Amino acid sequence: MKNVKVLGPGCPKCKTTFSNAEEAVKQLGIEVELEKIEDIVEMMKYNVLTTPVLMVDGEIKIKGRVATVNEIKELLN
Repeated sequence: MKNVKVLGPGCPKCKTTFSNAEEAVKQLGIEVELEKIEDIVEMMKYNVLTTPVLMVDGEIKIKGRVATVNEIKELLN
């Protein structure tokens, strides 16, 4: 099972990225562990300065912009 994390302090872009990730998982019909990390201390562990960040299986895939549903679907396939 894939692990997807969205890192961000709760800004509109971060919320949109998380919603897009939920929609991508729903459309693909796959099981994914989806996490939203808003805690600044927790985000600093990943050494990121720009948000939102989309991580798949511990690897940063997209940062600093909203990931589209189709982009996320491609990353999960």
